[in-house]
Amino acid sequence: MSDASPTSTASRPAKPEKEEESWADILKTLVYAVLIALFLRTVFYKPFSIPSESMLPNLLIGDYLFVSQFSYGYSRFSLPLGPPLFSGRIFDTPPKRGDIVVFKLPRDDRTDYIKRVIGLPGDEIRMVHGVLVINGKPVKKERIDDFVIPVTGNTDCRDRPRYRVALADGTLACKYPRYRETLPGGRTYQVLDLDPEGPSDTIGPWIVPDGHYFMMGDNRDASLDSRRPISIGVGFVPFENLVGRAEIIFFSTDGSAKLWTPWRWIQAARFDRLFDSLRRDHQD
Repeated sequence: MSDASPTSTASRPAKPEKEEESWADILKTLVYAVLIALFLRTVFYKPFSIPSESMLPNLLIGDYLFVSQFSYGYSRFSLPLGPPLFSGRIFDTPPKRGDIVVFKLPRDDRTDYIKRVIGLPGDEIRMVHGVLVINGKPVKKERIDDFVIPVTGNTDCRDRPRYRVALADGTLACKYPRYRETLPGGRTYQVLDLDPEGPSDTIGPWIVPDGHYFMMGDNRDASLDSRRPISIGVGFVPFENLVGRAEIIFFSTDGSAKLWTPWRWIQAARFDRLFDSLRRDHQD
């Protein structure tokens, strides 16, 4: 019995020692995981959510997407809080016409906006009776089927009540006139034109300055973009202000569920939008 006592006593402190070692390993792993996540978020991809209908029908309120921050190189706005560590861009690659881009609003260099690149440096842009004109040539605009989306917490047609309709099954929906635009070079995408002769349907021209871009929302009559001067709108967007290119939707919710109602999360999710690429040319 006496021979067993020292062995038993000596083994007891070893257990907490191993436990302490195990907790230290777990903590170290968590720290590494957080650092890797921060590195990826800062250098490669950043998540954004869509808070407005300015990019309907291609982006909906409640969409969550990844933006690649390396697509156009890096500026100070690629870093958290945008510290003025350097000016301009490094490893820069200019955006292409038709890209969906997140950028910092030039008016305050702080607010995130998402729009489509329409005008490149040196381009002349104007709108004539709802038709986009680039360098004197009207962009092809075709009427296609209406864009219909059920009324939910994130989409209720509250600003356009005349477009609220009841479907055959009694469901309320927003039904908007939809078109397909085809840019020079062949890139095509869908747009909405809610007011045939709205205040932004005949406007311009603008000459895009060197080192700047002309941005427009796909929901043409519900988008504050480069068609309005920087004092009240977006104006021309400096290359430096680009945060990155929108790549893919990784989650989407219709707004019918809240954080405190988890039993409704699955019902609120728009599964048909998951992993929808924002770079493909729409040919439907």
